[in-house]
Amino acid sequence: MDQPNNVKRLREEKMLSKAELARLAGISPLTLDRIEKGKACRMATKRKILLALGLKTNQRERVFKNNSHV
Repeated sequence: MDQPNNVKRLREEKMLSKAELARLAGISPLTLDRIEKGKACRMATKRKILLALGLKTNQRERVFKNNSHV
C-alpha cells in the first residue's frame, strides 16, 4: 500500500542527496528511494529518517501523512 509522504521534499530542502540521507539514517539508498515513492516502511525506519532530517518523532506528521506512531 502506498503512503504519501514529504521525505523527498524535506530532503531536497536540506540539499541532501538520496545517498547522503540514507547514510545519515542508516538505511540503504534503495530503501529510501522506495519510501520516497510512497511505499510502506517499518516504524523504526520512519524514526531513523525523522532523526536524520533533524526532526523529533513528535513531528512525524510533517513527513509521514498517516497516523502511525513513531
